[in-house]
Amino acid sequence: MRKRSAIRLFWEVVAIALSIVIFWVPFYFVIINSFKNRTESSLLNIDWPSTFHILDNYKEVLTAQDGMVIRAFWNSTLITLLSIIVLVIVCAMAGYVLQRRSDRWSGPINFLILAGLMIPPAIVPTIWVLDSIHLYKTITGIVLIETALGVSFATILYKGFMATIPREIDEAALVDGCGPVRMFFQMIFPLLMPVNSTVIVLSAVGIYNDFVNPLYFLPGAKNATIQLTLYNFTSMYNTSWNLLFADIILISLPPLILFIFFNKRIVAGMTAGAVKG
Repeated sequence: MRKRSAIRLFWEVVAIALSIVIFWVPFYFVIINSFKNRTESSLLNIDWPSTFHILDNYKEVLTAQDGMVIRAFWNSTLITLLSIIVLVIVCAMAGYVLQRRSDRWSGPINFLILAGLMIPPAIVPTIWVLDSIHLYKTITGIVLIETALGVSFATILYKGFMATIPREIDEAALVDGCGPVRMFFQMIFPLLMPVNSTVIVLSAVGIYNDFVNPLYFLPGAKNATIQLTLYNFTSMYNTSWNLLFADIILISLPPLILFIFFNKRIVAGMTAGAVKG
């Protein structure tokens, strides 16, 4: 028993040490360089700054290009919220229908859902479609793109979780006179809180941190999202590393807060339904 405890303690120490090296050292590197002046940060080391420039650096980041970072925060937050609302409602209903019904269309529809995880999006045809329906360079267009890219994963999670909800609840609601829509939103949807938390947090982090899709489908300075603001402080010949790292810290705070508060709910939502699903 003592030998097993010693071995277990050894591997726990190794795991903690690896997590520190892999995650905390780079995070410390970014934080400490965001406190330096332009000259010291260009050395890209982890030395303690000779003088701290915390307020100056972060103030300059927030006021650069007429407050583009603040505007980008608003755009990213709006895109994330709208995409999550559409994603949760559509995928919850889709997962419910796919789990409850079994007919000749179930197989092809399930195949299409899985194909959405494997087939990469086509950039040029998507731009052509958005432009033809006058949604290119609009918030609505990028919301539809982000929603479409997250539908497959979210629907699979909802379908697996739906298997843990007894069918007797549906039958009792129908006997009491509930229609299909009212039954879903009043009886089924409140039971989906664990998987809702998982979908909301994972999808929100992915959409908020998305760099490629806003770059292609939402160009323009007025439409800048938070990830695209990293371009503000980089150039081919001279990069303001202290401002770039300060911007990275500001960008990282919302997803970090989400993971801290919803970590347990994420795991519960992903594991629920794993046996029955």
